[in-house]
Amino acid sequence: MDLQVGDIVLMKKPHPCGSKEWKILRAGMDFRVECITCGRQVMLPRAKFEKGVKKNLSRPENLPKAREGN
Repeated sequence: MDLQVGDIVLMKKPHPCGSKEWKILRAGMDFRVECITCGRQVMLPRAKFEKGVKKNLSRPENLPKAREGN
């Protein structure tokens, strides 16, 4: 799966705040991701993160101006 820092991904299960969208902050053997809605950051092992990703919504250059500040 081709995931890069700055990508916004849609996860299969929602965060307790209700959002399913996460921004990738770090990619490697594990991923650091930030919830788009509440800003909470979590680290997940690569295997668990890739299993939970439903689809890649966007690359950094395709983000609308309103989303860049979040």
